[in-house]
Amino acid sequence: MSSPVQSLPNSEHPGGEILPPARILITGASGLLGRSVAAHLAELGYQVTTFQRSPSSLETVRDIRGSLTDPQAVQAAVEGQDAIIHMAAKVSVSGRREEFEQVNILGTERIFNAAWAAGVQHVLYVSSPSVAHGGSSLVGAPAAAADPEKAQGHYAQTKAEAELIAEARGSAGTSVLIMRPHLVWGPGDGQLTARIVDRARSGRLPVLGSGAPLVDTLYIRNAVEAFAAGLRRLPLIAAEQPVAGRRLVVTNGEPRPIGELLAGIAEAGGAPRPRFRVPASLAAAAGSVIEKLWAVTGPHEDEPPMTRFLAEQLSTAHWFDQRHTQQVLQWRPRISIDQGLAELAAHVQRTGGVL
Repeated sequence: MSSPVQSLPNSEHPGGEILPPARILITGASGLLGRSVAAHLAELGYQVTTFQRSPSSLETVRDIRGSLTDPQAVQAAVEGQDAIIHMAAKVSVSGRREEFEQVNILGTERIFNAAWAAGVQHVLYVSSPSVAHGGSSLVGAPAAAADPEKAQGHYAQTKAEAELIAEARGSAGTSVLIMRPHLVWGPGDGQLTARIVDRARSGRLPVLGSGAPLVDTLYIRNAVEAFAAGLRRLPLIAAEQPVAGRRLVVTNGEPRPIGELLAGIAEAGGAPRPRFRVPASLAAAAGSVIEKLWAVTGPHEDEPPMTRFLAEQLSTAHWFDQRHTQQVLQWRPRISIDQGLAELAAHVQRTGGVL
């Protein structure tokens, strides 16, 4: 099924090897991570097709517009591919559960159904550490099994159900590797980075509790190279042993106090450091009330200022043991958090304040 591509010299990867598969479909390439992965793989010589509702804005890929809610569009995008990187998802801390189900659960089913019908053997499924996180602190944690009942919020719950689908398809014969990037940030990030900077600029970014719990993140360039490593390793992993159950949380491997991380990203983005603290219990209670009001008064274009999930994320430790991830991927992050912050600051200065 797979067709090899000619090896290209690449100093970033030992030996400069590009292994089959060669024709790659990436879903969700309108976001920073998907777009960056697509551009990187195209530069390495892969034949990249992207599939999403809005344009990827990339000239080096074949762009297909469509929705995961449309089975025929999904099938058309999958035809002729050797592998799929499925990262499209509905990502939000608010919204109706039905909206998350349509994209995250049913959309994932459609991808795997289309892959089976088209004979696509390899799928790299992009998940989230939140699928196995019930709210307690995670200290050097492994990539635990997805648990829809324990996961918090519609996003995490539906991604957990989708991950179980991916594992089941892996057990049925498709080579499946599950990667869970944790808190991706960097220049061009309109989600985490932009929200931290925007709220810091307007004085709406508190530090919850002491700000001391350790949290790990993933700089965007490291994320891109980790996914390229996952794609290269997927056929080899499949040859060594079944990939079902291969869950990898991917981070920089540099846990830092959450208050320090927030301040660093805010300052790199040209905003002041957070100047006030809120007790974590008060933030959680406020988040619960705001969630209920948001549901009653919605729909909203913006995210709620606080939710129970956000309060938990901003006040508890969550970092992961990276030894297994790095061993399986044969990869290590090249850009440290401090280097990433310096790159973000330089980008903001160069663009006149644009993230």
